[in-house]
Order: sequence, then structure tokens, then C-alpha cells
Amino acid sequence: MPEDHFGERVAARYDDSTWELFAPEAVDPVVDFLADLADGGSALELGIGTGRIALPLARRGVAVHGIDLSTAMVERLRAKPDGDQIPVAIGDFATTRLDHRFAVVYLVFNTIMNLTTQDEQVQCFRNAAAHLEPAGSFVIEVGVPDLQRLPFGETYRPFDVSEQHLGFDEYDVVDQGLVSHHYTRVGGVYERVSMPFRYAWPAELDLMARLGGLTPVARYAGWRREPFTATSTSHVSVWRKVAEEGATQ
Repeated sequence: MPEDHFGERVAARYDDSTWELFAPEAVDPVVDFLADLADGGSALELGIGTGRIALPLARRGVAVHGIDLSTAMVERLRAKPDGDQIPVAIGDFATTRLDHRFAVVYLVFNTIMNLTTQDEQVQCFRNAAAHLEPAGSFVIEVGVPDLQRLPFGETYRPFDVSEQHLGFDEYDVVDQGLVSHHYTRVGGVYERVSMPFRYAWPAELDLMARLGGLTPVARYAGWRREPFTATSTSHVSVWRKVAEEGATQ
């Protein structure tokens, strides 16, 4: 099983450190998008975490399930109002299987990058497809690799420099590796947390989808379905499960 980088130390302040992502202007477009795709069906969140999206989506009437590796993050979810009503399986979301099929399976906020090898990411697409109903949708929100801003031969790029937090991304352009280093001020000292990721290009994700039996449907620059362009810094992509041969529609 992969290493859990979202243990108690991170989970204890996760919501506070990402407070802007919990604002209605950040959450509502995600919930609108996913509820529209679910269209009365159920949804599975891979990497459900503390329930930033799962809880408001459930309040919209969508039956939400989750998979997450971190018991510490899931404990925070279950401590919130109605959080104990959402079934969550503890395990690697690239391989853990539930005995249920969903209208939508989704990953938000760069979570696909927590899988640090290409093989694991391909497994994730296959696992998502295995959980989908016929013609069901797999949705990923993830950043576009920021290599155009990385000077030739350099490996570090700051993404946040503030009084309470310093953040630096360390790139491995050979193996598409990325380590995000966070230095958070706690009292009079900075505490460091470093998390490994693997970035993937949009076209690479489309190929992974095809390997998993999914076909591309749409790609947007954000949850409000803004057009995806050459200057977009992130994307929301949708793939649909290909009907099995001989299946009726």
C-alpha cells in the first residue's frame, strides 16, 4: 500500500490551511458540475479527505461514497455534521474496489498526482472505469504542469511566499516527478512538510483513460466550463465509460 502523506500531522490543520477552497464560490461550481453529471445517480469520490466536496454534494441529494488512504483525514470527515452518513472505504483509491456502481467517479484538487508512478495512475483510471455504470463519467481536476515558468536547468519554483507559509515545487523533468515543500509558521518556527507527486499532461491522461476503457468527452479550464486554452493553468476533464461489446444502451 502507498505511503500515507496525509496523516495526523497534516490532517489536523488541513481544513484551516486550505480555507479558501471551502468558500462557497470555490465549492458551489464543483457541486453543480458533479450533481448535473450524476443526474439522480450516485457518486464516488477518490481521495475523499475531510469531505470538502462530498458533504455539500450529499446535501444536494447525491448519494456519495468515498475511498481514502488516510484514516486521519476520514476521521475529520466523520466528525462533521452528517459526515458519518457517507460510506468510506480505507485504502488505495487506485486499487480498492467497492461492490457498487456509480454514475460519476471523481477526483478533485490535483489528487490524481498523489499517485506517483504512471502505472498507479493507469490503475486509477481502470479502477474508476470498473466502478462506473454504463455511460458513467469519470472527472478529474488537476493542474497543467508549470514547466514553461521553470528556467532551463532549474528545478525549484516558488508557488507561495507569505508571512505564514512558504511553498516551493521541486521538479524532476526526467521522470515527471514533483515534490511540494511546505514551510508553515507555527509559533516562532517553520514546520516543513514535503509531499511527492507525479504530474501528467492532458494528452497523457486521455491515453490512460483509453487504456481503462474510457473515452474523452470534454475538457474545461474550470468547473464553470470555461474554455480550455494554451494558457490554462488547470483543467477539469470528463471521460465516459465505453459500452461493453454486446451491451444494450
